[in-house]
Amino acid sequence: MDRDTSPENLENVRTTVAASRSKTSDETTLVPAQSAKLNARIADPLRGLTVEQLRQDANGIAQFPLGLTEEQATCFELGAVLAQDKNAYEKEQRSLFSTEQSESLAYEAVHRWVSIPKTLWFVVVLNSLCAAVQGMDETVINGAQIFFNAQFGIQDQPWIVGIVNSAPYLACAVAGCWLSIPLNHYLGRRGTIFVTCLCDVICCICQALVHNWWQLFIVRFLLGLGIGAKSATVPLYSAECAPSAIRGGLTMQWQMWTAFGIMLGFASDLAFFRVPDIYGIVGLNWRLMLASASLCAMIVCCGVWFYPESPRWLMSKSNRARAAGNDDAAREHLFKAWNSMKKLRSTDLQAARDMYLMVKLQEAEEEAASQRKGAIKELLFNGRNRRAMIASQICMFMQQFCGINIIAYYSSVIFLEAGFPEQSALIASLGFGIINFVFALPAVYTIDKKGRRWLLLLCFPLMALCLFFTGFAFKITEPKAHLACILVGIYLFCIVYSPGEGPVPFTYSAEAYPLYIRTQGMSLATATTWIFNFVLSITWPALLAKFGPTGAFCFYACWNIIGFFLVLFFVPETMGWSLEQLDQVFSVSTKNMVRFGLSQALWSFRYVSTFGRTTAPAPDFEDLMAIDEEDDHTENPATQVRAPVAPDVEKRT
Repeated sequence: MDRDTSPENLENVRTTVAASRSKTSDETTLVPAQSAKLNARIADPLRGLTVEQLRQDANGIAQFPLGLTEEQATCFELGAVLAQDKNAYEKEQRSLFSTEQSESLAYEAVHRWVSIPKTLWFVVVLNSLCAAVQGMDETVINGAQIFFNAQFGIQDQPWIVGIVNSAPYLACAVAGCWLSIPLNHYLGRRGTIFVTCLCDVICCICQALVHNWWQLFIVRFLLGLGIGAKSATVPLYSAECAPSAIRGGLTMQWQMWTAFGIMLGFASDLAFFRVPDIYGIVGLNWRLMLASASLCAMIVCCGVWFYPESPRWLMSKSNRARAAGNDDAAREHLFKAWNSMKKLRSTDLQAARDMYLMVKLQEAEEEAASQRKGAIKELLFNGRNRRAMIASQICMFMQQFCGINIIAYYSSVIFLEAGFPEQSALIASLGFGIINFVFALPAVYTIDKKGRRWLLLLCFPLMALCLFFTGFAFKITEPKAHLACILVGIYLFCIVYSPGEGPVPFTYSAEAYPLYIRTQGMSLATATTWIFNFVLSITWPALLAKFGPTGAFCFYACWNIIGFFLVLFFVPETMGWSLEQLDQVFSVSTKNMVRFGLSQALWSFRYVSTFGRTTAPAPDFEDLMAIDEEDDHTENPATQVRAPVAPDVEKRT
């Protein structure tokens, strides 16, 4: 089909596309609040456009900013059709696609992981190594503190022990997470990963060279600057490089490979345990433990420049150049984004599909950014966003105060307190690391099978029982039973945590916030987890000294009970709901959410007591909406619409 591709006609097409998108969004939004409109516009910027409009708009992008050949421009047009409907090659538009193109798309749909190119596999490996770096940073000090506490004379000063251990998490909370913003702006994703891993290498080596506790505190604080910026950048880089079909699974692997790094940290502690002091170096074993965390970071520093830059970041750089009036630079960066996308996809058609959708999503986000209020106002004074923030913050807070990291950071000290010999304490800690990693693997399945809310409701009471059991096991006087019960209690606690409270918080936070405020919401979630990580690690030695192991473990067991009720009353389910349904769920008043939680209390007790195998149907989305409709004081009584239960979600049984 011949098209008029003159600049005047292309501009008319763009205007028509924008008008059609705006009109469609206004007409189909379920809740007429401004935030819902912005969310819907970002969620589906291509809704309501005809195939001809899509192709003409894509042709304009391909010819002018990208400067593609006619054949490549045609491929870009077909990519735009797929961006609107990923199954278009099987429907009425199938005549537009060649047999080879249809087969490659069908193969991608069936074999989501096998079909990705080698370059993207390398990105998966890079992200896994970055996560392992963080895990090792967190746990190598677990075994090292057995030795440097005595060498520095701080074994009887719990607050100093706490502040040395918690220094990186303090830095993450107050500066590290926020440093990722300027670093990403100026250096890009790869540059930020390189700088943060280089910081990791230098600080880990410097940890091995210190002569007193305050030097170690300073170096570990600087280490936290890299950890915080890296933890905020790598999942973002993963999400921006991955196709939508595997984006969730790839992002989930951050948690899994962090658990792998935690295991490596414990293994490193055990490997260097018996290294003697030679060449006049006092404490060579613990120094090697701390320095060993730099190994994975060195590999990342050497390999990161062989990976493509994030297409999304290159596109944002193009937009900044265009806004500054530098059109040549804008076209250059957009073309780089296109080349990067081609390296990350198996075919040019798949690259065109994701590139076109990325362009239109960024346009919609820029439009939304010009209309919305400030981020703080949106989070605090928009009822829907405020309730999502509360639910997200409960998940992030309880991820720390469930008590998992007191074991990750202090397990060797805990096992020594229980009466284990030093080497046996390190072996027991390694066992904890192995269990943490192995039982993180099922999380990829459980988080999308059982639902986020139900996983939390199941795991919090079980974790509380495990911690109570561990705490009172310290009172057992028979030596073998004493040691065995403590070990079993800690291991069972880890088994329950890893597929439940471990992966849920970050996944839940990413789903709960509407798209137009999601970046700010996730930044808050990340800062929250680091803040309470710091609180946990600095207070545990003093808590242990004041109340003993029984009181300390029971303290966190009680927090797990509190977490159960917080989830029951304030954390609705998010799995499987559309964006419009989530808008309705979080528009339910807090009072009615509490009423809904009370209606689930008996069922929740049965659910926990049968370990998730109850046959009674769970109150679900329709029950929540029914409670809200009965109340005359809902926030939007004139506009509340009951949405159908998502077809891809099973009835909870």
